[in-house]
Amino acid sequence: MSNPIVKSQVEEVHTFLEKTVAELEGYLNNVTIDGLLQEKSGDRAYYEGVLSNIRRLLVYCEEGLDSCSVVLQNETFIKGAAEKTLYKVYHQCIEEFFSPRYDLWYEDSRSAYTGKNSIMFRQDLPKSIMSLMSAAESGFQRVREELEYYETDFRTKITQARG
Repeated sequence: MSNPIVKSQVEEVHTFLEKTVAELEGYLNNVTIDGLLQEKSGDRAYYEGVLSNIRRLLVYCEEGLDSCSVVLQNETFIKGAAEKTLYKVYHQCIEEFFSPRYDLWYEDSRSAYTGKNSIMFRQDLPKSIMSLMSAAESGFQRVREELEYYETDFRTKITQARG
């Protein structure tokens, strides 16, 4: 891909990550386990795990945002660094959203056919978490579709370099 296309994708991902970081951080800064339990009684340990996964996702998104900023602030646009950054965002942020650590939620692959959200939780959760994840999903879905190329392209380059 040419430099202008890659640069444009880094800019789009940067904008997506800025919005996502603000939303996740805003939510996490204003929520407590006790508040969630008041909102909807449930399994405290499960709620704690879900919040832990959201914090982990936030950290990955912040790291991706920082990496995109560095790539975009360079006086000379370095295509290789940009592609590596996009791969990292795909591998960490996007994959963490759809397949989080500890499998406390998962992606329903049939959702594309049903028109429903693809993120399914293993237990019932308070509406605030459901709303947060539902609102975030469309952005993650869009960026995943745009960056899938880097996932396969980067792996191909690694395989060829080893061979």
